[in-house]
Parts: sequence; structure tokens; C-alpha cells
Amino acid sequence: MEASLCFALLVFFPAFTSTVVLPQKRSAQERGSDLEIYSFHVDCKVTSRFAHNVLTSRMANRANASREVTFDVELPKHAFISNFSMTIDGKTYVGVVKKKEEAKQQYDQAVSRGHSAGLVKVSGRKMEEFKVSVNIAALSKVTFELTYEELLKRHLGKYELAIKVRPQQLVKHFKIDAHIYEPQGISFLDAHAAFLTNDLAETVKKTLTQDKAHVVFEPTLDQQRKCPECSESILDGEFIIKYDVKREASAGDIQIVNGYFVHYFAPTDLPRMRKNVVFVIDRSGSMYGKKMQQTREALLKILEDIHEDDHFGLITFDSEVSTWKSTLVQATPEMVQQAKTFVGRITDRGATDINAAVLKGVEMLKISKEERKLPERSVSIIILLTDGDPTSGVTNLEQIQSNIKKGIEGLYTLYCLGFGFDVNYNFLEKLALENGGVARRIYESSDSALQLQGFYEEVATPLLQQVELQYPGNGVSDLTENVFRHYYNGSEIVVAGRISKNDLEILSVQIKAGASSSDLTLTAETPVEEQDEAVKKHKYIFGEYIERLWAYLTIQQLLSKIVSAQPEEREALSEKALQLSLNYNFVTSLTSMVVTKPEEGQTDRTMVAHKPTEAEQGDFSHHGLAGVPGLAGVPFGAGIPLGRPQAPFPTHTAQQPTHADENPRFVIPVKNKQRSVCFEITAPSDGVILQLVSDADSGITINGELGEAGKSAFQKIGIVYKDLYEIEFNTQGLSLVNKTDHSIQTLSWSPMSIVSDSLSLSSSNGRTTEVTLGSTVIEVLLHRSRQDFLWLKIKLNDFSAGSTGLLGRFSRQLYVREGRIGSKVLIEVYGHDVTVTRDFTIDYGTLSKDRVSCWVVPDGGRGAIEGSYSDYVVQTLFQKP
Repeated sequence: MEASLCFALLVFFPAFTSTVVLPQKRSAQERGSDLEIYSFHVDCKVTSRFAHNVLTSRMANRANASREVTFDVELPKHAFISNFSMTIDGKTYVGVVKKKEEAKQQYDQAVSRGHSAGLVKVSGRKMEEFKVSVNIAALSKVTFELTYEELLKRHLGKYELAIKVRPQQLVKHFKIDAHIYEPQGISFLDAHAAFLTNDLAETVKKTLTQDKAHVVFEPTLDQQRKCPECSESILDGEFIIKYDVKREASAGDIQIVNGYFVHYFAPTDLPRMRKNVVFVIDRSGSMYGKKMQQTREALLKILEDIHEDDHFGLITFDSEVSTWKSTLVQATPEMVQQAKTFVGRITDRGATDINAAVLKGVEMLKISKEERKLPERSVSIIILLTDGDPTSGVTNLEQIQSNIKKGIEGLYTLYCLGFGFDVNYNFLEKLALENGGVARRIYESSDSALQLQGFYEEVATPLLQQVELQYPGNGVSDLTENVFRHYYNGSEIVVAGRISKNDLEILSVQIKAGASSSDLTLTAETPVEEQDEAVKKHKYIFGEYIERLWAYLTIQQLLSKIVSAQPEEREALSEKALQLSLNYNFVTSLTSMVVTKPEEGQTDRTMVAHKPTEAEQGDFSHHGLAGVPGLAGVPFGAGIPLGRPQAPFPTHTAQQPTHADENPRFVIPVKNKQRSVCFEITAPSDGVILQLVSDADSGITINGELGEAGKSAFQKIGIVYKDLYEIEFNTQGLSLVNKTDHSIQTLSWSPMSIVSDSLSLSSSNGRTTEVTLGSTVIEVLLHRSRQDFLWLKIKLNDFSAGSTGLLGRFSRQLYVREGRIGSKVLIEVYGHDVTVTRDFTIDYGTLSKDRVSCWVVPDGGRGAIEGSYSDYVVQTLFQKP
């Protein structure tokens, strides 16, 4: 048989980071010391900012039976995987990059046969987890090798390689080996980690020459221990390498290899330009509490740092728009102090009118310009901070985007900061890109204020505007972006292209830009052959590294253009990015990587992983209900955690138990929101049976029997299909009763496949059983914990609008509006106001138990459901209305 492993990934915000996550250390009794990771190497080679990274993990199964091993690492969100391989018993299985649609066909065929899936998912602000599991035979070894590539972005004057280390066990051969080669020369080098003790710091070896740096971190087993007698590892945190390059030529540095060139431009000796900034701050009810407090804190700190030559304005908005001053004012100490007083009094209230607020900011800039209150040579920007969708005034997203683009007219730059996961990130990203800016997510955490300040610091010091880098039109082709609205201190402009003229001897560049006091023109010339030979002498990564850098940068920019492109342009941009992805074996949002491995005597295993975009990070709606997940279904590459293949029932004692640390909640998706409505049902006595859904049109009724009193998990689930079948699930297995011939089949929780004309049952992993009744699909999941329990995954919109039961009303699409009365958060559910709290909850509708963002309804969902839960109590597991 063949097992196919598919990975589909996308890329974005730069910041070189990779995390090594090895399986958690367990006692010898728990795992029998049978699985050993005896080697983990991180090999980083950076040539001229372009990083080529290889992660290699070697594992051994010391047991006398086959075991499942997992390769689990974290990658930067903006990196492109270019190779993945597994070597088992001396044979190597290599990944092949395919068009996503082609991989989808292979995936669909595997899923139709009941095969399982894997995952690449978001694991933090800059990271995504890459995980793949495979069975290896007794007394065998496996080597996983993952290669990914990326262009390091200069941020606040430095490049950073941050390798997040969290092995959670001692590794015999652990090594981080980083080589850096920068033809311009390296100006400084640093390497540190929070977990480095004085003794451990001595193991970090740093070597720096004129243009090369080498950093090695290779602790022994004893050096990894938390204490001399400990078996726990002290390695837990980020191992960070920072460096910058020397900058002598004002026109930047050009490097040429094999007919491709890259031009780095980052002048440092320019006077700052004055700037005009309008802060547009959301003060709607959803900003209540910590968000509003942290926003005030950040604004107060930003006001302290604003330069006295700059001009600024403050706008706050809910359903109404308020301005501190009608025009921008200079940042004198007196004005800054008045602004601080205004900021300190901002409170949350009302709805969200983004359209009117941003247009007010545009109007302020235009009026201030007309009244000659702004310097002639200055940079004007608008910074929008919001945490939700527009709910007041103009709410049509396309109309808002059109209005704001028409209002700005290319004169100003708009930056959009989305606070938390309730924002429509796609909307903000397109809004920013159409107006020369970028979107950034501000994560809800204790350092949110620092994130806001950090973003402002990036744009605080403009040095140039309207920067254009011009190259000979008859000598170069396939240029990446070469016109930039702004150049900020501490950043870097990068342009790459192809030398199309074979006999070109000199590559010239002319740079034109607006500076603080006059227009700036810089020129430079680079001998093509001489530069090519100089760089070729250092075969530090591979000879074609500039070509791959060009391809990487081109794809990144094409993917960005697709976001704001018109429909007729989108297809051509996508096709160009796809072809480059395939040509250079890059896994992007348009391609997938497929790895095929035969597994004798076992069911084929197909693993599919989607690398979510920044917008998809906050879109919890695709997870569906935790009680009834998957409302929108599970399309290929939709970022749904589909679970890691598990050992078949009843050998679950060999698996890591998933301790349920909170009562399961039903999670109801909300139309056009990233937050769901959540509630839990607990009964005062054991064995209460609830009617969950009953649909007369489809003939389906689903009932669930709760376990012990005070717990909301199901011990039994009963499904009735017309007068044809009754199916009972419990934590030991299931029974299928055919009401026509009165036959009974009893099955354990194990891989299975039963097909008839009107019903099918299938399970590939022994933990999730898919029941298909006509056109309706129901999944029943078994969760292993101290007390095993069952949960459901169904599509409520598959049921008719007249469905009854605890969840029946949610077969109608749910829309929610949020408001506040004092400190209370209220939402409107089907015309009724319900008091809620905001929280995160575990989605037990997936084995991976992701956390989703919720409005939590207390008191058994009263107000969200019709009546109370006691109205849905029935006497038997197969009782119909």
C-alpha cells in the first residue's frame, strides 16, 4: 500500500524563527524507553540575507513492536519549504511539490477511503507548527529532513535568527550550526538565549571575520540538564543570533551571480523627514477593559516619543467620530501634554464606524495641508487601530474600501492594526495594501501595548519617500518591486532581477527619492563579470542563491498583489506565482507537497496540512461547533486540525492520554464573525439524556446521554435514521441495529468500513467514526481522558429550518450584534439580548482540541437556546419527538 503525505503552506511577515519541538519526556513505565531521539541538528547557512535551513531529526524505535514516531518542528510563517524527506530502513521518500488542485485530487481519493490527516497550523505570532507522524518497524530508525528558505528582513537596524528550542528531554547529539556570509562585511554579531546559564554560555562559540560569521551551540547531555541529577532539559526558549552589515556605498550594494542580481539599499547617513500622523482609534464596546487600557498606555508612550518637528492628530470612533483637534498640530510639549489628557479619558462605547473614521482622518490631513499647517517636504500617514468588523454607518466592506481609496487618492499611506482575533483581517489587509501600507495583527496579551509601540517605532523615522530604483531597460528584466512609498530608518529596500543582456559589462542603477530638504539622486555602477566571480569564490550555500532569492521575493510580492487585485488580474498573478513555485520547488499557498510511502499490512495514510494565512489565524468559524463542528464543512487545505493517526482501539493505553481539563461546550459559529456563541449543559444527576437535533425532513434524530452529574460530556450517543437504523455509540464501541431485518452488528473503536445503500460507517484511526445518512454526515469522536467521553461533529445547516432539539434552532444562520451596558457584555441572539463573557474554549469536535474564541452564555445557554436544557430531556436514547 501507499501512504501519501501532503503539505500546503503560505507565507508572510518576516522574522527568521524556527522552533524545535521534540516529544515530551515520559517515564520509563509510560513509554518503556522504546522511542529515542538520538540526534537533532539545525543547520543554517545565510548568504547575503538569504537563509537556507535544514532541520534533521534522527529517531530510533528500540521496542520489539512497531511504533508511531512524530517529527514536530516550528517554522517561520514567511518561509518556503523546499524539501522534505523521510529515510526509513535505508530507503528515502522525497516530497514532490505539485499544484494544489492536483494534490487535492489525491487527497480526496484518500479521504474517500477513510484515510487520516496531518497538520501545519499557527502556533504563535511568528510561528507555524509542522508535524508529521509515521509508523516504523521494531528495532528500526527513521531520519526526517526538512529544508526551508527565506529572505531575512532588516528590522530596526538588525537581522535576526531566532531558533526557539524546547526539546523537553535530553538529546544525545544536539547542535545548532549557523554560517553567515555577507559580501558587504559584517558590522556586529551577537548570540544569546534566556536559558543560558554562565556555564552553558561558554558552550556558544562565535567566530567573526571581515565578511563571515560562525555560531555553534552544541551542549553535551550533562550541560543540557537542569541540575546534575536531573533528567529534565534546561533548553527552553529562543536562541537568538543578531547581526548587521557594513554600509559604505550610499547607493547600496549590488551582487551578481549566474545572470541574476540583488540590490540592497539602506542608507544610514540621511537626515530624518518630518512626518504627519493621524491616529484613528476604535473605542467601540468591544474594546472594553484590557484592550482599551493597553491602547491608552501605548498612545501615551508614543506621544512621549513623537518628535517635536512632527505633526499629529487624534480621532476616536464608535458609531460616532470624535476629533481631539479639527486639524493636525505640531508636537510641542504643550500639545503633547494636552493630547495625553485626551487619551487618558478615552472610554469604550457604542458600535464601529470604520468608514467615517478613516475618511475623517483623510479630511484632517487635506485641510491641514490646505491651511499650510504641514511642512512642504513631509510624510503623511494614517494609523487605524480596530478590533472588530464595521457595524455602523457604511458596513459593506467593498464599499468602505472603495470610499477610502478614492478619498486618499494615493496621497497618504494607511496602516491597519487589527487588535485580537475578532477583526476581519482580509478586509484590513486589502484596505492597507490598496493605500500603500501594511496590515498587522496585535495579539491580545500582556504585551499588547508594547506591540503597538513596536509598530510605531518601525515607522517613526522616515528618511525618504517616493523611492524609485532604475536599471537599464535593455539590460535587465523580471524586476521585483522597484518603487517604494517610503524608506524608514532601520529597514532595507531589496530589489532583484535578471540580467537579460548577455554582453552587459556594467550594471548601473539610478536612485531617485524625495528627502528632507530636496530631491535626492544617487547612481552606482557594478562590473558584471568581476562581481559575479567575486561572489562565486564563496560557495557558501549554492551557486544559484541569488536566483532563488529573486524567485522567493517575486512570489512573495505576487501573493501580496493578489490580495488587492481586481478579479481579472488575480488569475494572471496567481498563474505566474504558481509556475515560479513549481519551478523552484517552493511550497506556497498555491502548491502542495506530496510524500508517498508504502506501508505493508496497514491502511494507506494520507496527511494533509495547510499553512494558514494571517487572516485564517483569527477565523475560528471554520472549526465549526465544538459540539457540532464543521458548519462550513472541511474543504481541502482549510486549516482544520484533522488529528494525528492514532493506534487502533483497544490499544489506547500506549497513547498519550488527553486529559479533559474543562467541561466541553457547544460552540455555535456566527455569520461573518471570528467569535462563536458557546455554552455548556450540566445535569444535576447521572445519565440525563438530551435530544440534540431532530429533523422530520431528513428523518434523523440525535440524542446524547450525559455522564456523571455536573459534567457536560457524553457517555452515549444515539442516532435514529427514519425507520431503518438505530446506532448507539459508547466509549467501548458501537452497535448498529437494522430495523428492517432486525440484525445487530457490534463493533469496537477501531478502523472500519461499512457501506449500504442508505448508510455508511467508516473510521480510519479508531477515534473518529463518520456516519453518512443520505446526504448528511455526522462524526462521533472518542476522547481519551481520565474518564473517556464522546463528542459530535455535524453540519447544522444540513438540517432543515424546522429542526427541533437543543441545537435545532441553530440550523438557521446565526447573526450576532455585540453591545455593552456598563461593564456587562451583551449580544443579540435571534432577537434576544443575552449577557455573556468573552473567553476561549477547547473545541472537542477535533482530536487536536484547538482553542476557539467565544461569547460564553451562562446558565446552560439560557437565552441562546429556546427555553432551558430541561425542555429537551428525553427518556430513552432513541426517543423521537
